Amino acid sequence: MTRPQTIQIFLPSGDPQGLRVAEITTRIVRVIEVPRSLLADFLKMPEAQQVGVYYLVGPAEEGEGALLYIGQSGAVGTRLAQHNENKDFWNRALVAVSLTNSLTQTHALFLEWLGIRDAKNAGRYALDNGNAGARPHTPAPLEADCHEIQDTVRVLLATLGYPVFDAVGKSATKDSAEEFFCRANGVEGRGLYTPEGFVLLKGSTGRRESMSSLQGTVYEHVRGRLIESGVLRVEGDRIVVTRDYVFSSPSRAAVVLLGYSANGWQVWKNAAGRTLNGVIRVGITDATT
Repeated sequence: MTRPQTIQIFLPSGDPQGLRVAEITTRIVRVIEVPRSLLADFLKMPEAQQVGVYYLVGPAEEGEGALLYIGQSGAVGTRLAQHNENKDFWNRALVAVSLTNSLTQTHALFLEWLGIRDAKNAGRYALDNGNAGARPHTPAPLEADCHEIQDTVRVLLATLGYPVFDAVGKSATKDSAEEFFCRANGVEGRGLYTPEGFVLLKGSTGRRESMSSLQGTVYEHVRGRLIESGVLRVEGDRIVVTRDYVFSSPSRAAVVLLGYSANGWQVWKNAAGRTLNGVIRVGITDATT
């Protein structure tokens, strides 16, 4: 259940593109966002010597989306310095530590395992971890602490722009958001218009082949990357959406299914046949008059 929360973001250098330190004011967990180019600055901070859990984020080497690596260390700065030498993909590190320096190695091991599990379930990022390993033995009181810490980290990461543990479309679930449909010969799409973007729902189907008007365009490239990354599965002459996936616009979601240029605001319609434009844009205009 979501609830109002106060989050403080501190800029040590005053630069919003530099180091950022995020805290929920009533919790004892802090997340520090570290641009890779400023890793040396982080290593001078006392938090670099603490037990911590870290999240390396960068663009996926192939396909659509981003790549994520989750780890832990008794001296998190030392481990990040090692990753700076041997991992190429990441451009940001997000480090979770305790304000009271009370995290133990037992906490960190369980949080690493829990984070990998939750990130896989959310399905937003391709994981560089490989095998998540076995669930580490953790005493019940410490495990309870870890679940509370994980909840705090989830909120702070999402606030900083990295919704690692949030399922796509979480802000507008099927119970609270109206479904829209994209239907044509060989196309049966379902989607949600959410604050995050347009969510194309798992199970939607579209045309495998792109029309000539789409060939050589950025949209054809997007379709290809989604197939390579497994978001789309090819089944004969059609494509099937394998998991909920968020697009920046309803038009991009429509084009991926249809295989030709289309105005998503007109193509997507609700169960009553009203276009997305009529439901959303006209609704906003009516509310302001």
